[in-house]
Amino acid sequence: MANRAAKDVLVKLIVGAGAATPSPPVGPALGSKGVKAMDFCKEFNARTAHFVPGMPIPCTIRIRPDRTFTFDIKSPPTSYLLLRAAGAKQGAGKHGPNDPPVGKVSLKHVYEIAKIKQKDTKMSGLSLEAIAKSIVASAKSVGIEVVA
Repeated sequence: MANRAAKDVLVKLIVGAGAATPSPPVGPALGSKGVKAMDFCKEFNARTAHFVPGMPIPCTIRIRPDRTFTFDIKSPPTSYLLLRAAGAKQGAGKHGPNDPPVGKVSLKHVYEIAKIKQKDTKMSGLSLEAIAKSIVASAKSVGIEVVA
């Protein structure tokens, strides 16, 4: 058999800002790959200290064959930011066109969220207007009304 070069492993997690602990989901996800979860937790909590505690933060962890790791943190999910701006506890489950909205956000809120999302590498090539349009679509799917 041909010798294959060992490749990096990617692990994607959503962890509360400043609340990473070696318990599930972090511990099992990293432990199975041979990484010490406590090392990740200390670094993650330090890098997310400026966020509101407990805010869900998506991160991508790249684990190298020698069991060292690097990780990138992204901005919180759009639905979380919309629900927080609307003051709603949760979005509408199966939101139909005639159902009442679970909350309202202004265009100012939409553009503030767009500025936050624009910092993500995935959104870096898009204009602020294009990001705002996708946020309006997300708001509609969650059951939040966008008002002028």
